[in-house]
Amino acid sequence: MTSAEQNEKQSLVGEEYEVEVGPVAHGGHCIARTADGRVLFVRHTLPGEKVIAKVTEGEADARFLRADAITVLEASKDRVPAPCPYAGPGKCGGCDWQHAKPGAQRRLKGEVVAEQLQRLAGLTPEEAGWDGTVIPAEGDKLPAGQVPQWRTRVQFAIDEDGNAGLRKHRSHDIELIDHCMIAAAGVSELGIEKQDWPQMASVEAIAASGSGDRQVVLTPRPGGRLPLVELDKPVSVLRVEEKDGGVHRVHGRPFVRERADGRTYRVGMGGFWQVHPQAADTLIKAVMQGLMPRKGEMALDLYCGVGIFAGALAERLGETGAVLGIESTKRAVEDARHNLADFPRVRVEQGKVEQILPKTGITECDLVVLDPPRAGAGKQTVRHIAGLSARRIAYVACDPAALARDLGYFKENGYKVRTLRAFDLFPMTHHVECVAILEPIAKGA
Repeated sequence: MTSAEQNEKQSLVGEEYEVEVGPVAHGGHCIARTADGRVLFVRHTLPGEKVIAKVTEGEADARFLRADAITVLEASKDRVPAPCPYAGPGKCGGCDWQHAKPGAQRRLKGEVVAEQLQRLAGLTPEEAGWDGTVIPAEGDKLPAGQVPQWRTRVQFAIDEDGNAGLRKHRSHDIELIDHCMIAAAGVSELGIEKQDWPQMASVEAIAASGSGDRQVVLTPRPGGRLPLVELDKPVSVLRVEEKDGGVHRVHGRPFVRERADGRTYRVGMGGFWQVHPQAADTLIKAVMQGLMPRKGEMALDLYCGVGIFAGALAERLGETGAVLGIESTKRAVEDARHNLADFPRVRVEQGKVEQILPKTGITECDLVVLDPPRAGAGKQTVRHIAGLSARRIAYVACDPAALARDLGYFKENGYKVRTLRAFDLFPMTHHVECVAILEPIAKGA
């Protein structure tokens, strides 16, 4: 290797730069440039600050470097002391914005959504029917220094000595903790952090907000034996199997009961449910207000999970309406079929949306809800959905970049955004949930 090549591969981790901090970027950091033009993605800072940034990741030839603000030379008016002792450079990676006032956090998230819409979909907020605000969940609008206890599911990492903690940012290293401030009361009362977890790799704690159900999901280290679980509250125990990654019941119920839109939903084997206790109802309300379902219509619920949108649709479409749900996870499909068994005109199919939807034979429908995984639906799936000529489509998104890309694909296939709403369902983190309502572009428009 030549000296030039060695130079290019030289790690810059540990290098420090004094920088003026620029705009927020998607991912919980802000953008800054060094005096020699290097781009830094800096965490633990805010736009307009002057900081000393220490490189945490990157080599001399990298397009950008990752860094932490280790010293604040000139602070933003939006800065507050982080309420959590485990938040900050080199510590827990769970919260991105503990150092920002709650209102500033929502404003930053709004700026990220707006930037992604413009860059990836060519849409201004006005063109997306969005006022630019990010709406807090009910009960979350708290004064600076207070933290909403919203996280009803927390996955604790366990170190080799059996101690519980949380992962550091972009790392397998563990920050040991005695309490997570954003954990819901139902999680905290289990006392996971006070217990020893020998031979475990992780312990996920689940506290259903729709019932008193509590559950822990244990993932042993290779060859590890389950410990005797004695927690501060009654709890069901599940185990992740080493061989197939499947989740199996050890004792107690294999599911928790959640509530949404006035219905009870079974969520089995540690399956997906929105983490914020207000999230399911908030999203259902936004989707139904946007779609305005009519009696007798035909609807699709894509990536349907345990069926919350299918259930809400079925209630409103009446006995002559119909809903088809598609979900890839076998256990979620079983739960959805159980949860929706009282609706004879609801059907749930198992498989990937891009594979199952073309096989259904459906050529048109009235309404579509899609709530895809973080990567989005993708060009081919969007094209197929657009070809069904639905009068309205509701797109629920946990990632603004994926949402913007897919909105661009919908635009190419004859759909425009009617309204967009953004919700702060992950306070203290960079995550934001959006609901976009689409409708066909009028011919000649």
